[in-house]
Amino acid sequence: MSLKKLSFTSKVDNFEEAQDEVMSVLDLPELVLECILERLPPAGLCSMAGVCSSLRSRCISDHFWEKHMKRKWGKIIGPAAYREWQWHIASRNGSSHVKQGKPKGWMKILSIVRPFWWNKSKVDDCSKQSSLPDDSIMSWYLALETGRFWFPAQVYNRENGHVGFMLSCYDAELSYDPRTDTFQARYPPHGRRAVAIENNVPWERLRAPPVDTSPHDLHISDCLNELHPGDNIEIQWRRNKEFPYGWWYGVVGHLESCDGNENYCRCHNSDTVVLEFNQYTPGSRWRCTTINRKDHREEGNEADGFYGGIRKLSSEDEISTWKRLWPAEILE
Repeated sequence: MSLKKLSFTSKVDNFEEAQDEVMSVLDLPELVLECILERLPPAGLCSMAGVCSSLRSRCISDHFWEKHMKRKWGKIIGPAAYREWQWHIASRNGSSHVKQGKPKGWMKILSIVRPFWWNKSKVDDCSKQSSLPDDSIMSWYLALETGRFWFPAQVYNRENGHVGFMLSCYDAELSYDPRTDTFQARYPPHGRRAVAIENNVPWERLRAPPVDTSPHDLHISDCLNELHPGDNIEIQWRRNKEFPYGWWYGVVGHLESCDGNENYCRCHNSDTVVLEFNQYTPGSRWRCTTINRKDHREEGNEADGFYGGIRKLSSEDEISTWKRLWPAEILE
């Protein structure tokens, strides 16, 4: 045998030996594999889940999907959305009641109180897998991501910033559109008004409801004794008794008898609290209202609407969001 042929034969043997020694990802130490999976984006986890049953059982784990759920959806998904998802699961499975077991991890937080562009084909392929548990975080994530699940949240400056809703936040049902990275919002009917639909709502105009109160119920205020001039607040307001409440941004003002000098101001000792809505021009009937600190319930009339519960804002993030939405011109 020639040296050239011998050399070629040895290379073939070495190649076959190298093939036999190829390492599978499943041969990695468990901790190393877990670290790899933790660093995958959702699309990567979906792809890995389609490789084999062993990787699938790992990739659909709530442990990996919890952080993705919180990172992308955490600011707009609240307890009401979690309850709606549980009802959706129960109705799809033909159950007459929502499962009462204790939620896990991030879902437990919801029951108490967008970092990348999505590859839609991978979402669809993964969501069609029949063995995906309905009550898994991955299943909920994919239902949100593909727009198949409508969920309750709140929209700032509804109906494309209609002048009648400036600096307000209203409840709506939302569906995500992965093609535009925006949402469709459905506002519930009220009075003689039919369902209103708004398209292309951006992320920055959405939030999870800050309190777990129905838009048709009065929020019980627990901050009235703490209110001082200058405090940022949200207050429920509705046009009439048939309408749902929206949350409107305002600030606590001074009484007419006070000159605003903080060294002499005693407004916080008065039972009367002045609320100012400075997005309206001075003299406007919407510019200012007063409430009773000691005995505040729903107050108002059919002409000026009805004021409900109050939230004192202490989060700089909430306050800066309202200020970012401030109208370019003072409203009449």
